[in-house]
Amino acid sequence: MSGDSGNRILLVDDEPDLTAIFSMGLEDNGLKVNTFNDPQLALSEFKEGAYDLVILDYKMPNMNGFELYRKIRKVDEKVRVCFLTAFDIHYEDLKRIPLQSISTEQDAMKFLIQKPIEIDDLVKRIKEELIS
Repeated sequence: MSGDSGNRILLVDDEPDLTAIFSMGLEDNGLKVNTFNDPQLALSEFKEGAYDLVILDYKMPNMNGFELYRKIRKVDEKVRVCFLTAFDIHYEDLKRIPLQSISTEQDAMKFLIQKPIEIDDLVKRIKEELIS
């Protein structure tokens, strides 16, 4: 990814304070961030090729992160996706969705970002994912 096109992030989390803090921190580190607190609104605005990385909260009202993931995949099968969660998710839950290129539990866990997380650590994880 080169130039401006390699830094577009979609963050969907039902906690407005968290999306605001994460958005500011990520933008301060050169990333372009669109945030949504409503997963259904995020889906209605989602377009193929619009983002380099999508970060989805696992537990949200009306539609959880895995459900949103499946719907996003129907629109854009190439976008990278990470899950943000304050909850321990059992690996079996993760195996139920067709995450591309996951062959081991270790690979699957790279798609999870555990809350709470410091902005510096979040930026590092995102940048690693964008360049991998």
